[in-house]
Amino acid sequence: MTSALSFDRAVRIAVLGCGTVGSALVGILQDRTDALAVQSGARLEIAGIAVSDLARPRAAHVPLELLTDDAAGLVADPSVDVVVELIGELVPAGHLVRAALEAGKPVVTANKALLASPEGVSLRILAKAQGVDLLYEAAVAGAIPLVRALRESLTGDRIHRVMGIVNGTTNFILTKMSEQGADYEDVLAEAQVLGLAERDPTADVEGYDAAAKAAILAGVAFGYDVAGADVMRQGITAIRAVDVEFAERMGYAVKLLAIVERTGDDALSVRVHPAMVPRSHPLAGVRDAFNAVFIEGEAAGELMLYGQGAGGLPTASAVVGDVIDAVRNRLAGTTAPTPDRQPARLLPESELWTQCYVSLDVTDRPGVLATVANVFGNNGVSIRSMEQEGYAGEARLAFVTHPAREGDLRATLAALGELDTVDRIGGVVRIVGDTE
Repeated sequence: MTSALSFDRAVRIAVLGCGTVGSALVGILQDRTDALAVQSGARLEIAGIAVSDLARPRAAHVPLELLTDDAAGLVADPSVDVVVELIGELVPAGHLVRAALEAGKPVVTANKALLASPEGVSLRILAKAQGVDLLYEAAVAGAIPLVRALRESLTGDRIHRVMGIVNGTTNFILTKMSEQGADYEDVLAEAQVLGLAERDPTADVEGYDAAAKAAILAGVAFGYDVAGADVMRQGITAIRAVDVEFAERMGYAVKLLAIVERTGDDALSVRVHPAMVPRSHPLAGVRDAFNAVFIEGEAAGELMLYGQGAGGLPTASAVVGDVIDAVRNRLAGTTAPTPDRQPARLLPESELWTQCYVSLDVTDRPGVLATVANVFGNNGVSIRSMEQEGYAGEARLAFVTHPAREGDLRATLAALGELDTVDRIGGVVRIVGDTE
């Protein structure tokens, strides 16, 4: 014989946004009512769902009577206990989150762009001053419990480096380029048809999405405030099938990586760029739209967290976890750990030491190779290896350098671009984890 669960306390939740993630969240809150009550200690009730267009068709499970186009009014409703922000972008999300925190209401958000902005720093400070939670597990790697692991399980460790694949769209594209030998444009079109890439894919393929996540990780793992705009960023749009094929011949996989690491003088290097990862490294085997983050700690050693980095249900799963934490903390009169942060001292990009692969399309005539090699040498970049392939009056040159300063590498690329014998600078891919 079963009996219905009963709880004296109900916690009312305002859901801002009912797109892919918001709709999935509403479904979970409805389908798992009893289990969530047991886990959180209170009945979780949806107070309202704020949307921009009341006439837009919704999934069958979304209660139409709870929809409102007055997000500010829903946040201000005195019966609302917790606010979940799933609108994205900076406006009006930032204003709504601020209003909720000022009213003493915990906020759960998946808004990486907001968190990685100067306003995100201000909101974090406001939440601490108000004594309420601002939780954002879903903002970095979807269903992967990365923020919680860094904030709680590894809080006593000294983290040296966090490096990972945090954008599913670019990982899908690079995986298909590797496995199908296809060029970037063809695989991007396939990803758009499958719904894995937006109609305007700029945020993903140019690295803006990953840069925002890298900035958030700098705060959680290292205790420094970093803005997404300050992250060194390079996307994947210049990567060609021949670059991926070259990497495979040399024993590498090409991945778009977000990397946050301490340097020798305790500054931070925070960057996003394509990288050749040795096939022996765990990140090299992460395929399709999956995410994975590799953590190197002084005491814990090497760890990797892997899973679904995007999608409605996986992301909503992380949101629900934060909602439960927020409710538990609210009932207990406490908040999640929020250590003080300090402004980051970022390593200047020009001072980063990196090993690099560079491909060039050049005019195939005597003396060109010597001229190109001199450009590398004149700018302080030593060549480790070179391959040449000729075709139809042109040649493709592929160089792998010894470790060099980023500033010298950029000067080399600028000088190469001025040569009339260089038709195109192709893939420029840093090499991670090479042992020379």
